[in-house]
Amino acid sequence: MAAKNDVCIHVSEDKTEQHDQVCIEEDFDHSQRGQWVRAAVLGATDGLVSVASLMMGVGAVKRDVRAMILTGFAGLVAGACSMAIGEFVSVYSQRDVEAAQLKREKRTAGSNHEENSEKEALPNPVQAAAASAFAFTSGAMMPLLAAAFIVDHKVRLGVVVAAVSLGLVFFGWIGAVLGRTPVLKSCLRILVGGWMAMAITFGLTKWIGSTCL
Repeated sequence: MAAKNDVCIHVSEDKTEQHDQVCIEEDFDHSQRGQWVRAAVLGATDGLVSVASLMMGVGAVKRDVRAMILTGFAGLVAGACSMAIGEFVSVYSQRDVEAAQLKREKRTAGSNHEENSEKEALPNPVQAAAASAFAFTSGAMMPLLAAAFIVDHKVRLGVVVAAVSLGLVFFGWIGAVLGRTPVLKSCLRILVGGWMAMAITFGLTKWIGSTCL
């Protein structure tokens, strides 16, 4: 018996009857895992950037910490609900398409056993909606917690930016490692994008608040 890289080849002594038994680890659907991880990282990043941008926009015209927290919390709830509903509708539509395809395959050639196993592999819209809402909430909690206990207005804004920056770097690193892409490039891309979103929201809100209202 020879074993290498989790592959075991057993050869019987009888030369007329030779068996090759290959023992490989149970296959894992890496593409499916990648899709779920990508959706989770995207949801968390969306929650982080959108809620932080809302808080920075309010912070540009109001110094009250309560206003920032309430705005951020409203953005968290609205965003999580929006993500959940959107994901539910999207996955449910995908499930209907795949179910229709399974019915067509059953009519042509397919056993009941194969049909049942394939139906179990259909995407779950409730699970997808819950995961999307949870990911968004996880990201949105970071700027809320960062600003909740800071009294000084300028310090609060700086802490929010710092917390969001760390979160963006973390999510960029996760996406790069799991996607096998350059870590530095991924982190810089997501970091610059988050900074731009916060800066644009802060600047436009401050300009509108000081000139138009």
